[in-house]
Amino acid sequence: MTLLSLILTFGSLTAYTQTASISKTKNEKSMKTMNTYVIEREIPNAGNLTAADLRGIAQKSCSVLKELGPDIEWVQSYVTDNKIFCIYKAENEAILRTHAMKGGFPINSVHLLSTDISPATATAALAEIK
Repeated sequence: MTLLSLILTFGSLTAYTQTASISKTKNEKSMKTMNTYVIEREIPNAGNLTAADLRGIAQKSCSVLKELGPDIEWVQSYVTDNKIFCIYKAENEAILRTHAMKGGFPINSVHLLSTDISPATATAALAEIK
């Protein structure tokens, strides 16, 4: 059984959104406070997942995200040998855990982003740095 099969099977036994639901207007969505989180998922041999595996995982995630609505948004994920690091915007950690449970995705740790830096930070005015 492939990892994708295990994830999808687990997801269907327990009860993941690329984009927020469009059922609310932009004004309603902009009024919500969305925090940015980094999620660490331990998935053995994640770096060996096939394109079809990755598509299936993404499709499962998107279907759960659609179900959960505008309080959660998947931004990006980074696959390493044995882990996947995901960036999400969400109202709170609880909805991230609901997404993981419904999608059958592990969560090994969740970190609320305090700020971000990049090469541009080196030359930014101090007032521009959070």
